[in-house]
Amino acid sequence: MTMTRTLLLILSLLLFGLFVRLWVGAGSYPDIWRWEAQIDKQNTENDEQAEINRKLQADIVGLTKDTSTIEGHARSELGMVKRGETFYQVILKSDAQSPSPLPPPIPEKPHVE
Repeated sequence: MTMTRTLLLILSLLLFGLFVRLWVGAGSYPDIWRWEAQIDKQNTENDEQAEINRKLQADIVGLTKDTSTIEGHARSELGMVKRGETFYQVILKSDAQSPSPLPPPIPEKPHVE
């Protein structure tokens, strides 16, 4: 074997090793594609969380500036009613299996003078 063939064989083996590492080892193309997919997924989750945060911030601003917003939250989330109002709860057949979202109203104490 001549020196040229030996050198060519060594360089071919080295080149083959580099290509194997490019496709299989750490930092390989499939590895990079996996990381890019994870980055895209994380960016999507970040956008969703940013939208939720924006809505919550708007809700906070509304609660600090407007008493009707506070009343609306108390009615929808806590099931509160004003004095003299009657609470009606409509249960649809499709909702009969699910638990009630609002607690039953607390009866008012009779007014004694």
